Amino acid sequence: MLEPDRQMLAPLAPVPRKMLIKGATIISMDGAVGNLPGGDILIADGAIAAIGPDLQDDGAEVIDAAGMIAIPGMVDTHRHAWEGQLRRINPNAATLEDYCNATHFSFARYYRPRDIYVGNLLTALGCIDAGITTVIDNSHNSRTAAHCDAAVDALLDTGIRAVHAAGAPVAGDWDQAHWPGSLARLQARYFSDPDSLVTLAMMAQLEPQQWAIARQLGIPIVTEFFGGAMATELESLHQRGLLGSDNIFNHCTCLPDAGWAMLREAGVRVNVCPRSDAHYGIEDGMHAWQAALHHGIRPGLSVDNETSYSGDMFMEMRVAFYLQRALAHGQRVHGHRHAPPPTDAWRLLQAATIDGAAVAGLERRIGSLAPGKQADLVLIRTGDLNLYPVNNAIGTVVHAAERSNIDTVVIGGRVRKRGGVVPGVDQAALRAAIDESCTHLYTAAGYLPDLFAASFAPIHQP
Repeated sequence: MLEPDRQMLAPLAPVPRKMLIKGATIISMDGAVGNLPGGDILIADGAIAAIGPDLQDDGAEVIDAAGMIAIPGMVDTHRHAWEGQLRRINPNAATLEDYCNATHFSFARYYRPRDIYVGNLLTALGCIDAGITTVIDNSHNSRTAAHCDAAVDALLDTGIRAVHAAGAPVAGDWDQAHWPGSLARLQARYFSDPDSLVTLAMMAQLEPQQWAIARQLGIPIVTEFFGGAMATELESLHQRGLLGSDNIFNHCTCLPDAGWAMLREAGVRVNVCPRSDAHYGIEDGMHAWQAALHHGIRPGLSVDNETSYSGDMFMEMRVAFYLQRALAHGQRVHGHRHAPPPTDAWRLLQAATIDGAAVAGLERRIGSLAPGKQADLVLIRTGDLNLYPVNNAIGTVVHAAERSNIDTVVIGGRVRKRGGVVPGVDQAALRAAIDESCTHLYTAAGYLPDLFAASFAPIHQP
């Protein structure tokens, strides 16, 4: 990376030796800990040491969390972070082709390493601001080894917890000699420490030869999987023992029952995309939340991208909630005898936290608030006008909270948002870097920005 690009952020502060969060309403997502109307969280060396009332530690840095709800950090199980500077460029996209026209077939071709850095940086900072402490970064624009390095550098610089899934570009010219060899190089350069906040994965389609390389390295494999179109390929993979718990499948729309049975038997991890699937009309447009649960799989939730809508998990939970209920209500009205019961807010919060952590393979470290786990947590102010009074803590988080209500975000014991502000960001330098990147991409692609355009005019075809 060019050094000036990395001056947008101050160096990360060291993790405090001890921190004590006092007086929060705690939603732990842990059966043994339970929920506390008022309690404290003691953090030592980045991990949760104790949870309970009236905890004391004279040497701890104290955060007064009275009037706040503490939840585990949320987990976005599928985000194309490199697209950060393309936010809402295509708000009315109606098909997957519309999405690809505004990304892969146009601007993606012209991304320099510094553009990847800016996109990943902006996405990661936006995640932190929104209470997303872990993201699976689906990086399907790894055009050169330098692009890969830039993506990882950005994640590390922000202090977010992430799984970086490097993947080959979809369109345009790129250095095919570096892929997939860059995975081993990235692992050696960045990921020798198993406790690193950022870990490595591969992004690849149903390509057993590529999967074999990932498995030699011991890293997960992320796949964009559309069940209606790709289900016929599962049986052969399953019979050959090529599906496993190291597979992470995105979307999983329209998958037949037999396909779900194979995923369950193989232990494949699944995430669903409530807004993306509806927005882009992916297969039938309905996310696979209910289908996964029906087949004994607990999926995570994912934003997918920000090229059409916002990048927060609050909206993802709400869209999942209401689409599931609309589907179930419709089935009952039309006489379906096995219509699922309406989901509830608790289940959606599980999906955004502990279930998402399991999809990322990190459920033993994060996803709930319990002694021994990493201190990834979010404090939500309840005195704000849109939240007060809090008559139900879980309902407040799932149905009413938004990023503006997030006071504090802690990742691995390090404060990454406090008083509603992500610290250490040179806002002027960040905006200048974003503007420079957009200008380069727009000029290279021949795109004329229109703040009021109803649709994105295709620039290139594949």
